[in-house]
Amino acid sequence: MIYFLIYLFLEVVISVNIASAIGGVWTFVELIASAMAGLAILANFRGTLAENIQALNQARIDPAEFQQLNLFTILGAILLIVPGFLTDIIGILLQFGVVTKMLVNRFVAKSHTDSTSYTHTTSIQKDEHVIDVEIISDDTDKR
Repeated sequence: MIYFLIYLFLEVVISVNIASAIGGVWTFVELIASAMAGLAILANFRGTLAENIQALNQARIDPAEFQQLNLFTILGAILLIVPGFLTDIIGILLQFGVVTKMLVNRFVAKSHTDSTSYTHTTSIQKDEHVIDVEIISDDTDKR
């Protein structure tokens, strides 16, 4: 909830500042143009998907990066369709491969490192606290 309120605050502040600088008519033109650009990106997503498949086949990206690159392209197009200057700025940035690769590399490397260190730590803790015990049953002596 707090992140939505922060986003809403930033969206209003940025939109009011830009709209007051460029005027109402140009704000309307920008909103329509960004929505059209977002729809065009979604309509041409097949080409972007083909490029990403080719990069995956040539081993320039891994499957996780392939999924996230496509996700960022679609998310950026949707953000362009949503009215607002902040969403338009983020949507445009997500359309550039350099920005999306930086985001993917940052989050994939971080999550991979976290999961590796967690697994390593738990295995060490398990080994430190293991006590080998041999259980001898008393039932064999009574027979």
